[in-house]
Amino acid sequence: MPKHIRTGDQVIVTSGDHKGQTGEVIKILNKSDKVIVKGVNVKTRHVRPTQINPKGGVVNKEMPMHISNVSPVVDGKPTRVRFETQKDGSKNRVAVRGGKSLGQVSGPNS
Repeated sequence: MPKHIRTGDQVIVTSGDHKGQTGEVIKILNKSDKVIVKGVNVKTRHVRPTQINPKGGVVNKEMPMHISNVSPVVDGKPTRVRFETQKDGSKNRVAVRGGKSLGQVSGPNS
């Protein structure tokens, strides 16, 4: 099943502790259906010293959240996503709110 979110999309959190916050999708974790959004769901981690990080200390890190808790942003508001197939066979993501194209999913069938 195709995902309604892609890396680089501007999204808004629709439920949970961070509801209403917006950010850019950094990474999508396909196996667990989670996304990491820049500046949202930031947790503080206490890290012990290692060879990579000899000082250790406190590190702020964006943690994953479920993909169903975020929606793409169009004109500052969350929207659902519709998948439309064009006449040339290409498949596009289209915002339900306003009908704006969110990007191409697959190319034309030659």
